[in-house]
Amino acid sequence: MPQVGVFKFRDFVAIFNSKIKIMKLNVQNDLQDVNPPIPDNEFERLISLSNLDLDYSDHQNNFKDLVKLAAKVAGTSISLVNMIDSLTQWTISNYGMDIDQMPREDTVCQYTIMNNEPLEIGDLSQDDRFREKAYVTGDPNIRYYYGVPLQVSSGLNIGSLCVIDRQKKVLDPEKVELLKIIADEIVSRLKTFRVMDNLKAKLLEANNTHKKVAHDIRGPIGGIIGLASIIKDQGANNQMEEVLEFINLIQKSGNSVLDLADEILSSHKPEPKSGIAGTNEFNLSVFKDKLLKLYEPQARNKKIRFEINTTLETASVPFSKSKLLQIAGNLISNSMKFTPENGDVIVDLDLSINQFDKTLVISVKDTGIGLTEESAKAILNGTSGTTDGTEGESGYGFGLALVKHLIESLNGNLRINSEPGEGATFIVTLPQN
Repeated sequence: MPQVGVFKFRDFVAIFNSKIKIMKLNVQNDLQDVNPPIPDNEFERLISLSNLDLDYSDHQNNFKDLVKLAAKVAGTSISLVNMIDSLTQWTISNYGMDIDQMPREDTVCQYTIMNNEPLEIGDLSQDDRFREKAYVTGDPNIRYYYGVPLQVSSGLNIGSLCVIDRQKKVLDPEKVELLKIIADEIVSRLKTFRVMDNLKAKLLEANNTHKKVAHDIRGPIGGIIGLASIIKDQGANNQMEEVLEFINLIQKSGNSVLDLADEILSSHKPEPKSGIAGTNEFNLSVFKDKLLKLYEPQARNKKIRFEINTTLETASVPFSKSKLLQIAGNLISNSMKFTPENGDVIVDLDLSINQFDKTLVISVKDTGIGLTEESAKAILNGTSGTTDGTEGESGYGFGLALVKHLIESLNGNLRINSEPGEGATFIVTLPQN
């Protein structure tokens, strides 16, 4: 990544760390005065989560043994593995409760990630922060909560392993230690899955290279053999001019084989990082289905029309999926946050292909409250603040900053077209290898 990208990243960290100090939680009994809790290192925390490049809808089976074990250890009826991004808590695996996602401001786990030690709440109905929440006042009538932060590195908590129950509980120290061990195993698996994805991508790339080599080398070698056979078959009937012409063609074919050999050898030399990580692939159809699965529930909850369009001509062409769910997902969540009931959020996915390269374009258009020119510039400069949504959703101020950072890390570009009261359109352009 160019030095300017590194500078901007450090800029982001400095800016948002200073903002967090102003926005720190001051827990009060009066619910009207409670601000959403935000870790001091929120921006770095979100980057750590994005580096895992998780598909939040694809890990239920990967952790089902651990969530069940956690519930059995704690003696609770419910256990969840939750990841917390800038606006949403994603339940990537569950036991005893069918849930996929929840607005971050409604969760208990948003408090768990504030510290490195577990959080225990004996009775949620007696805690002013949660007593009016729907999951306390109605089904499933949660009372007891115990959450262990999922820490990828020192102080960076990307989510939590929580065990919850309809009745009050008391956990022995031995059970607490076992829950911590299970939480560590969850983090270890997440890191392992990321490494495996990278290895699979490299293996796929190697297999494709082998096929290309076999195809490319067959032509010139076949040509050499064919020309040599002609000279042999003609024997004494060969004319000198014809022989020289054949030799010239053989030489060209031989040189093409040597050029291919040089290309193969040079391709195995260490190369500078390009910004686009080697990983598994999406195509437009798969990308569309993933986004619909993840964000249609948010749209239904807020009564927003959510639509995703793709270009048919390139719908099946593969491209790198690195960071795409994080980029598009944050933009979609942000648009829904600032779009009122009965509004629209429209996503257009386009993959343009020319002779030399491919370019992925993601456009997210909403009919929300829009942005002033100053606000748009602040987002692009990394100096934007936090704003509450149209229905009072808490603002965290980090989603768009994270999007900008991820786009720049992939050598892409972000543009914003908006006017106050006229909605906003976010356009992401990402080069593809």
